[in-house]
Amino acid sequence: MQTKRYAAIDIGTVTCRMLIAEVGPDGITALDREYGIVNLGEDVDATGALKPEAIERVEVKVREYLETLKGFQTPEQPEIPIIAMATSASRDASNASEFVERLRALGIELTVIPGEREAALSFAGATAAFPGETLLVVDVGGGSTELIVGRAGEDPLMVHSFNIGCRRVTERFFHSDPPSADEVAASDTWMRAQFQEYFDEAAARGIAIDRMVAVAGTATSVVSIHKEMTVYDSSQVHGFPVTKAVLDGIRDRLLAMTVEQRRHIVGLDPDRAPVIAAGMIILEAVVELAGTDGYTTSEADILEGIVMDAARNE
Repeated sequence: MQTKRYAAIDIGTVTCRMLIAEVGPDGITALDREYGIVNLGEDVDATGALKPEAIERVEVKVREYLETLKGFQTPEQPEIPIIAMATSASRDASNASEFVERLRALGIELTVIPGEREAALSFAGATAAFPGETLLVVDVGGGSTELIVGRAGEDPLMVHSFNIGCRRVTERFFHSDPPSADEVAASDTWMRAQFQEYFDEAAARGIAIDRMVAVAGTATSVVSIHKEMTVYDSSQVHGFPVTKAVLDGIRDRLLAMTVEQRRHIVGLDPDRAPVIAAGMIILEAVVELAGTDGYTTSEADILEGIVMDAARNE
């Protein structure tokens, strides 16, 4: 197999991320990761449309990524394929086609993918390190949460994308700062009723989960807060086991704080402060319904899945 470089861009409801990776005979090697909070999904749950200023924020970030990508071009590979995908906020937006056109003007062909496709790619990226295990992969996003059960290295057995995300929950339920006990309880009841059906089906099918693997910003933020990282270090996050006790403690701490107080927490990206509490509630609900004592954190997620998929298709 010839070694080749790829760039994957994932544009979610809250974040815009890029992975530059090399794929060769020994598998996938990450060369660079870029990350930015753009809040593309701001008010989408209420209005059904992407704000012009939100689209502009993504466009600025993507321009930065394209400049970064130039530094990874080589004489042997002067052009690096870019695979760009957008998820929940773009799926929900009536003006998603306008967003696609804006990125096309930058030379980026953006694909708005369905939730099940998002889930399958996340599963492929997150499970490579756990051969032979039956895994529940949880991807808590801004507009949706994907739950995927399957055996590592195989096609998923159960895939579902729920319209439950940290920004969506925040905008729909949290009207106080910090959120009131009634607001938290209402959000928790709403999401658990939907998640419960998934776990009931898994139990009916006799699927036993060996490990829960959590990807994306909510799950990784738990680790960086727990370790009080002044500078985020992915090597300390990837593979770290988070117990339910640690998750519960951080959840309760964040729910008692205002957004402004959260901005000063060591280990938390200040721009994630408005939505992180809702993300914790989602993550805790899944941990409890899955019956696990916590989760293993994975930095490998949909970005790795996109690269692996592109290399396989070639």
